[in-house]
Amino acid sequence: MENEIQIKKIIEFLEEIGIQVVEKELPESTFLPGLTIENDQIIVDYAKLKYPGDILHEAGHIAVTSSNDRKLIGTEKMPSEWPTQGDEIASILWSFAALSHLNLDPNFVFHSDGYRNSSEWYIKNFTTGNYMGLPLLQWLKMAYPNDKILENEKLAFPAMQNWLRPD
Repeated sequence: MENEIQIKKIIEFLEEIGIQVVEKELPESTFLPGLTIENDQIIVDYAKLKYPGDILHEAGHIAVTSSNDRKLIGTEKMPSEWPTQGDEIASILWSFAALSHLNLDPNFVFHSDGYRNSSEWYIKNFTTGNYMGLPLLQWLKMAYPNDKILENEKLAFPAMQNWLRPD
């Protein structure tokens, strides 16, 4: 029941920022159980979804991708190197900003079966204010630049300037 409430909260947020979540039956072979990205949509098979927090991480991939490339995700036209290591770092940090915005427990997204056994490390760093990758989100104009942070503490990360990468 609690997962259903959290999933609903996530989906409402994602649709509010322009990321569509579509329910559809998926094959067993998806990279994440019950979850994939097609074009600029997150496709979820709730019967196979193992970790609902993965929805936010996959949304992060969409969010940090340029608008021109978002519609190519999941197609042969998307560059084979996507997501890059930079994209991955930005998506992980975006996920933390989103879960903070939604008041979700970090363990909901950074579960022990993901993140190459580094979940605890991410949680420890992010919850203590060590935001590796923040300059990348700032460069993408998604998180406020340092001069804005100094002017107004309320704008400091994990607050976001833009939830989707602007062009």
